[in-house]
Amino acid sequence: MILLSTLNARYSHASLGLRYLLANMGDLQAQTRLQEFVIGGKAADVVERILAHRPRIVGFGVYIWNVEETTQVVALLKRVAPEVTVVLGGPEVSYETQEQAIVRHADYVVTGWGDVSFPALCRQILYGPKPLMKIHAGVQPPLDDIALPYGHYTDEDIAHRTLYVEASRGCPFKCEFCLSSLDKTAWPFDLDAFLGELESLHARGARLFKFVDRTFNLNVKASLRIMQFFLDKLAAHPDDPVYAHFEVVPDHLPEALKAAIAQFPAGTLQFEIGIQSFNPEVQTLVSRRQNNEKAADNIRWLCTQSQAHLHVDLIAGLPGEDIASFAQGFDKLVALGPHEIQFGILKRLRGTPIIRHTEPFGLVFDPYPPYAILATDRIAFADMQRLVRFARYWDLLANSGRFANTLPHILGGSPFERFMALSDWLYTKTDATHRIALDKLAALVRQWLGEQGMDAMAVEAVLASDYAGRVQRPHAEPARKAQERQVRHLAAG
Repeated sequence: MILLSTLNARYSHASLGLRYLLANMGDLQAQTRLQEFVIGGKAADVVERILAHRPRIVGFGVYIWNVEETTQVVALLKRVAPEVTVVLGGPEVSYETQEQAIVRHADYVVTGWGDVSFPALCRQILYGPKPLMKIHAGVQPPLDDIALPYGHYTDEDIAHRTLYVEASRGCPFKCEFCLSSLDKTAWPFDLDAFLGELESLHARGARLFKFVDRTFNLNVKASLRIMQFFLDKLAAHPDDPVYAHFEVVPDHLPEALKAAIAQFPAGTLQFEIGIQSFNPEVQTLVSRRQNNEKAADNIRWLCTQSQAHLHVDLIAGLPGEDIASFAQGFDKLVALGPHEIQFGILKRLRGTPIIRHTEPFGLVFDPYPPYAILATDRIAFADMQRLVRFARYWDLLANSGRFANTLPHILGGSPFERFMALSDWLYTKTDATHRIALDKLAALVRQWLGEQGMDAMAVEAVLASDYAGRVQRPHAEPARKAQERQVRHLAAG
């Protein structure tokens, strides 16, 4: 009678939120099914497959990356099967609901936490009394009252998809560009129960775990127990390693945690580290507490003293930051040597406090998802477009790992300035930032380096070394399910 559905960004993503709902359906669980789709399909095809289940209720998980396509699906579903009750949930519909077309099409919306509120709403819809209100604020129960979802990962999920897990929910920090800034604190799940679930997943063959905790290393004692779980598995199964991804606070890395991190072999541990900005004035504006010196020292230590793969985030377009300030932060981060720098563009997530800076700092956001910043009082629209292209080319050339040996020659002693010059030149030559064939990209880099005065034979040699590294890459793979980019960086190293 009840179908849980969402449109994932990729097939490899398995929705943790839907599995939480399924786990907590109680007496309705036997009548509930889960069906995931991937963005990019036809709305009519999605609706046809949904209606094949003959559901009375369909619950959709709505996110910034799928809201436009889900709006089409919901509109079509209500047109061809108006008797089906549509319930929405997820971060994209938890705030500013009155402004959204998808909310107008739907019957009900659960904002915030849906673990217990969605099943309760379904019971009312099915058995009465019929709910009078369209918008239902989700109740936040104690975490011990929430059934864990991990048993609802299927064998196919385990074999082919990233398994998302969480040891805690919420975040104590108040960074105004992040939805987690609205949380009061971070709430931990019972650690013994959580580790028991990880044990069961591992026994079923799971090897790729991505933690969605916003601040994994906030409680170091809990972090150490979780890391020890993975170290024990690595010791017991050296030929069948696990891979774990954590998001960590950059300026909180005590010695005990460093000692644990240092034990992980290459290809088994990845950290996502949000620096966002090195400018103290900008950090203060967006309520971000960060010790920049400590954060830099910790990143430097991780790069030189551990084998963890580092994915470090910067955000362009924050209020109060101009291109020169961002460039200084970028150059500082390049010098620290992380494997990947995720060059992000500020987005106005619904409900986030960043909107309070709109008038004072001239923030102009795209009205359509993902609501990216278009201009500020410090960065004009044309320059913001240049930054967007920079981010795309950086992903193709630097983060991909395909040009690891060539990249230092591109960056020279002024990484931001040099790469921006290359970015502008590439756009002039191609008028494109997507679908550039690798061989064509390499040829363009060859030409640009030549125009910068680099010896032709040296250019050929360094590009050839990157091509040779790609040929040898499969033999360098350290873990069966390590992520592709990480493998490339390992091979290049």
